[in-house]
Amino acid sequence: MVNNLEKSDAILETHLPLTRVAVGKVRDIYGVGNDKLLIITTDRLSAFDVVLPHPIPMKGKVLNQITLFWQDHFKGWIPQHLITSNVDQMGLPAEVVKKFRHELEGRSMLVQKAQPLEIECVVRGYITGSGWKDYLKTGKVCGHTLPPGLKQCQKFPEPLFTPSTKAKTGHDINIDLGEAIRIVGKDLAMQARDLTVQLYKKGQEYAASKGIMIADTKFEFGVRDGKLMLIDEILTPDSSRFWPADKYEVGHDQPSFDKQIVRNYLETLSWDKRPPAPELPQDIIEKTSAAYCEIYRRLTGKDIREVC
Repeated sequence: MVNNLEKSDAILETHLPLTRVAVGKVRDIYGVGNDKLLIITTDRLSAFDVVLPHPIPMKGKVLNQITLFWQDHFKGWIPQHLITSNVDQMGLPAEVVKKFRHELEGRSMLVQKAQPLEIECVVRGYITGSGWKDYLKTGKVCGHTLPPGLKQCQKFPEPLFTPSTKAKTGHDINIDLGEAIRIVGKDLAMQARDLTVQLYKKGQEYAASKGIMIADTKFEFGVRDGKLMLIDEILTPDSSRFWPADKYEVGHDQPSFDKQIVRNYLETLSWDKRPPAPELPQDIIEKTSAAYCEIYRRLTGKDIREVC
């Protein structure tokens, strides 16, 4: 249950007296010096690429803390952009830290600036979501021809790299590897593909030890000093589908620890998936917040409310 204190603490937008360089669907990004960024993860939630009108309490902190967890898990294996998540070590003006600590604590990180790849690096381990819909229509998923007779949520023999475009407005568009190569070049596309699949497998292996199945996810990569590095969120409930392993059954949608709760509710409405988004009932907000907090607890063994 989401209590009144958590509701009042929910952050839809930040207003720091710094240069804001970008506003994403979930994150507000500020420039710090010439080569650093301050990323603040709000409680905004987007579904079908549209930001909903009300925040999900605790969501931003969960996303930020799960990303920090995976950054530590993958440390030493792939370059990453994190500098620090300690607000007092970010080099921000003292008056900013004092006045806006509530908007920073637990939900922010200082990172190195990198040039993001112009593709989303999506990997699918199971046939679900838009991949399932495409398969029913064409027998393919993002250029991968699949055998007939697959069932909903069935596991692939090997994970599929299924990149997409990064739409500035509207929906991202699924593409195949050839189109990804055309957009970012062969070397970067192949590196991104290999790293995406390897990160997914490593994350999958750990999550399985906690009774969690990662059905699919997406990663963001950037280039700094000529090298590819991992940026943005990592294996969070916003970027991934998390399923409880003990409830998994092939042939239908799975219960989830992610924003699929919201997507499923929105699919029952006569909404055309264009702005403005409809308001969510309080019980859906509470269930979604609880699901985010639960996936953090299962992955880390900690209660998010005790961490930040």
